Formats: sequence, structure tokens, C-alpha cells
Amino acid sequence: MANRPSTKPSPKGSGKGAAARAAAVREEQQKRERRRVLVMGGSVAAVVIALIVAAVLVVNSSGVDTDEVQAGSSDYGLTIGPEDAPTEIVIYEDFLCPACGAFEAEANDDLAQAAADGDARVEYRPFVLLDGFDDYSPRAVNAFAVVLEESGPEVAKRFHDELYADQPSESDATFPDADWLVEKAVAAGADEAAVRPGIEDMAQQDFVEQATSEAQSAGVNSTPTVIVDGEVVGGQTIDEVVQNTLDQVG
Repeated sequence: MANRPSTKPSPKGSGKGAAARAAAVREEQQKRERRRVLVMGGSVAAVVIALIVAAVLVVNSSGVDTDEVQAGSSDYGLTIGPEDAPTEIVIYEDFLCPACGAFEAEANDDLAQAAADGDARVEYRPFVLLDGFDDYSPRAVNAFAVVLEESGPEVAKRFHDELYADQPSESDATFPDADWLVEKAVAAGADEAAVRPGIEDMAQQDFVEQATSEAQSAGVNSTPTVIVDGEVVGGQTIDEVVQNTLDQVG
């Protein structure tokens, strides 16, 4: 009669198996924790994005004093279109604001055409809202003011458009320097010798500060804030803001 094999595991084998199982349990716990963190991070990101999108409507539709906001009335803006145009549009913007970049990409050509046709008088009022990202925003407004003073409104408008056409991202590790701003100004038609000193030395710092103070005094705390004939243009998305703006032109 054959002997029945023992079913009792050896102490040595038991130790290895327990250690392996414990390691597997720990690994699975770590995977679950990583997944939990990723899910939480994704949820937070989604909430932030939703709040940003909603802010276009929530912020722009309240708190802005439009009584004195008339196209061409500010010393810190650039106006296109005739004084007797039937529609007046004022756009508060920040050169680093991605929503402003999106607005410009969709509305710029139509607004320029409306101004050229005499259907609208449009004033762009850049100021500093996003000053927590390097110092690009104030440097860009300063460069805009330098070009406006040294090269005139037509060149300044092209420079304005260049800044949005090649707009840096808020998430960039480094931001464009003075040489880049000078290059954009020259591409827009400015004389380098005329604009480089002011761009490099922040010669229009007063313009930057006063433009920002004026926007804040008007209650503007989001960009783009678009005002048409004294009424703030709302919308849940930039597409809606663009459409609601253009619907009132002509």
C-alpha cells in the first residue's frame, strides 16, 4: 500500500508563497491608488474647464459699468472704423488670454470688414489680467503701446493681430522675450530702431498701468469682455460670444 503524500506545505514554501501574495496585494493597492488619483485629477480638471467656460457668460453678463464705455473714448485703446458707424464695439482683452485668441481667430476678419464698410466702430482695449504667468502680458501691452505711438494705428493693428496669430500658451515653460516682440512689430511694419528701445525698456509702463486700472474701474474682470452699443455680449462659449457680437453688426 502506497503512502499518501502529505498535504501539509513545507515551512519554506509557505514563506515564499505568503511573501509573493503580500507583494501582489501591495502592488494591486498601489495600482488602485494611482487610478484613484488619476480619476480625481481628471475630475478636478473637468470642473476647472467647466468653470472657465461658464465664466465667459457669468462674469461678462454682470458687474460691468458700461455707461462710459464708448468706442474711441479711451486713451488706452486702438479704434478702427468711422465715428458715425451705426454700431459701436469695445473689446477688453489680454494678449495671453486663450479665449481672446479664440475670439480673434473667429471674429477678427468680420469685424475688420465691418469697420472698413462703415458698419461698425471697433475699439480694442488690451490690459493686464493674466499677470500670474511670467510677465508676458504686461510686456505685450507695453509693446503694443510702443508700436501705437511710434508707428501709428494701422501698424499697431497689424501688430495686435500678429500677437494673437502666434499667441503663446499659458502652459509654456518660457514666454517670448523682447526680441520676439520686436520681430513681430517689424513684421507688422514698424521700424526696428523706433520700437526696440521702448519694447526692451518698458517705456509705456504708464500705459500698461492706466489701461489696466481703467478696465478694473469699469468692472471688467474677465476676457474677452465685449460691449456692443453699451450692452455686454454674453454667451456660454466663445462661439456664442462671437456670433452674438456679429449678429449686432450691420
